[in-house]
Amino acid sequence: MQHYFMNQTLTTGQTIQLPTNISHHLGKVLRAEVGDHIELVSLEHQVFEAEVNKLDGSEVDATILKSTQKNVELPLAVTIVSGLSKGNKPEWIVQKATELGVSQVIFLPMNWSVVKWNQKASKKIARLNEVALSAAEQSHRNKVPNVTYLDGLKSLTELNFDTKLVAYEESAKDGEETQLVKAVKRTSAGQSIVAVFGPEGGISEAEIALLKDNGFVLAGLAPRIMRTETAPLYFLSAVSVLTELI
Repeated sequence: MQHYFMNQTLTTGQTIQLPTNISHHLGKVLRAEVGDHIELVSLEHQVFEAEVNKLDGSEVDATILKSTQKNVELPLAVTIVSGLSKGNKPEWIVQKATELGVSQVIFLPMNWSVVKWNQKASKKIARLNEVALSAAEQSHRNKVPNVTYLDGLKSLTELNFDTKLVAYEESAKDGEETQLVKAVKRTSAGQSIVAVFGPEGGISEAEIALLKDNGFVLAGLAPRIMRTETAPLYFLSAVSVLTELI
């Protein structure tokens, strides 16, 4: 069943005209028919089942049948902070992190980032938010993660989170294996947790010092050293296991 996000409140029994982009996807791409059922997510993140009752060119109407009461969001509001990386790695991170339940993804330049976004940041963030929307629809999320850009770690330290971690490969090399589990377990349902991940070159000692001075705890993710695009996904998987499956 196709899954779409609506920027409005929905109620059972209501008939609505779907936005142009959704109508086009249903009518022209998927060749939907009257009577097909779809899922629509309201502005309040509630999932409703709806039935297509009109297909007229680029105009599609649907009637809201019932609330599904689905909620697939992680118990914790997880923010991933990623140092700028090369190529399509940012898109990969956003897509897969969305599928794994991330609430927010922040990109920022770090000391050892090879690439610089500068004036391109707004265009890149707009594209990454499109990736997040598509991935949220595919994975039937209740919420679309927000993708943003900050000008550096100093700006990050001004934001508030209940639990703050930084994935540090030196901690992994030293065999540190407990901080991640401890941090997730002490974060209650509904609270926020943030984890910082460096670019391909890693995180500098000066950056580690800044993060530690602002309450971030060093955490090793595993005894193996992971790539910049792999580590955030490992972290989100660990959060899911520790909060949803145990």
